[in-house]
Amino acid sequence: MIKEKRKVFKFGGASIHNADAIRNVGEILENYKDEPIFIVVSALGKSTDRIEKVVNAHAAQNGKAQELWDEIKNDHFSLLKELIDDPNHDAFITLNDAFVEMEWVLDEDPYENYDYLYDQMVPIGEMLSSIIVAAYLNQIGLPTQWADARDVILTDDIFREGWVQWDETIERFEQNMRPMLNQGGFLLTQGFIGSTSENFTITLGREGSDYSAAIFSFILDAESMTIWKDVPGVLTADPRKFDDVMKLDRLSYREAIEMTYYGAKVIHPKTIKPLQNKNIPLYVKSFLDPKGSGTLISSVVEDTYPPMVAIEDNQALLQIATKDFSFVAEHHMSDLFTKIAELRIQVNMMQNTAISFNVCVNDIDDKVDRFIEGIENEFNVTIERNLELITIRHYNQATLNSLRGDKMIRLEERIRGTVQLVVKDVPILKRKALSH
Repeated sequence: MIKEKRKVFKFGGASIHNADAIRNVGEILENYKDEPIFIVVSALGKSTDRIEKVVNAHAAQNGKAQELWDEIKNDHFSLLKELIDDPNHDAFITLNDAFVEMEWVLDEDPYENYDYLYDQMVPIGEMLSSIIVAAYLNQIGLPTQWADARDVILTDDIFREGWVQWDETIERFEQNMRPMLNQGGFLLTQGFIGSTSENFTITLGREGSDYSAAIFSFILDAESMTIWKDVPGVLTADPRKFDDVMKLDRLSYREAIEMTYYGAKVIHPKTIKPLQNKNIPLYVKSFLDPKGSGTLISSVVEDTYPPMVAIEDNQALLQIATKDFSFVAEHHMSDLFTKIAELRIQVNMMQNTAISFNVCVNDIDDKVDRFIEGIENEFNVTIERNLELITIRHYNQATLNSLRGDKMIRLEERIRGTVQLVVKDVPILKRKALSH
């Protein structure tokens, strides 16, 4: 039997941040009611940030965790009441069961391993949002089955950055989700989350719901994947930071991979490759203008692109040198990268001289501090924090000059039409227009 091709839709937190937004998602999906859409949702609005505060309060045992948690609980129940007419609907029971599961964690002493603790608590956001959205879609006559992504996506046991075990994940999909697909209607599940071989919840990296949708698209051999955003498509820069940005109508897989790797926020960096491997087109469209053309990312190759800018905040620049003033040799580099890999620190830029190694990394949580602790017996380390990494693809001199401004440049690198600048202090809240 030939398996029916499906479209995969991913709705992020901004698209479901309140009752009106969820109703808008329902209106979008109404246009596809006769198609077997596979839906992936993120947590509501800023829920992940809010739950992170609960995790931190619980880890610190400062007495604030329960109060913060009660606020989140009340907001989710209030949202469900706005959307569901029947107060006896099963969704209220399901939602309460999800909260009870989390409260068991809060009742216990915090785990010493923060990353593990994080992954047992933060994914509740996706569970709650998926319960609410699925219940609403069913109420408005769009038959939707709810599925737990943790029953399918299997990863290793590096918490907060789980790496997918593809063969096992495909096998689990066929066992746990394929039968549901055969029942018709929509199937809705969560982004960002999976499970380990020991059945612990794990996350795929911050903002990883796009990647989840790409995983399911790959397994389904999907007709297409669509990410619904609050922007009209992929833009040449972040419109919150730049004037006069342009929408890109078409983009090659390669260019999209480069852009996301360098920090473009519109798509998670791991999203593109699974789609490219099966030549599945990716659309980035606006949930505010569903009929808009958006951006198509596919195997098409464009000859030229305008300058494109990606900015990564929260960067740390490390200067690492041997304590005995010897050269930084191959065995030193091997040891350093082994530790970087163990902590899954994202390296964004690096340069080395005979006696030092400079590396710019994302300064997230305590990973950089743990890395320094692991090497300080052998190396002298100087760290500068609160930096910004600016990457310009297809740069021209006018754009480069505009972005340099009067900023203090700590590190610069040029390679094949791309310039990267690690800079200190950006006093201008919104930059000048890009030079196209």
